[in-house]
Amino acid sequence: MTDDTEEKFDLLVPPGVPRRIIYEINEKFDVEIVSRPQKMYFANMDGDARELLAFRGDLKTVKKVEEFLYTRLQEFISDSGDEKQ
Repeated sequence: MTDDTEEKFDLLVPPGVPRRIIYEINEKFDVEIVSRPQKMYFANMDGDARELLAFRGDLKTVKKVEEFLYTRLQEFISDSGDEKQ
């Protein structure tokens, strides 16, 4: 397959991800940042559509981005907890 016909996959960025992590992923990986409408089903947003960011790329890259994103989020959460004590 050529790059033009290669299947692309999206990894939704959870609301609240720090911008610096999004920028870091954009610089480190060959992905495109896109906006995707997504229905939300929590709090008072039962079925309301919201525009969420997503990383778009080939499956192998998107899986690497997913692993990196969640590692960085765990680090961010751990660092935030240390500051409160």
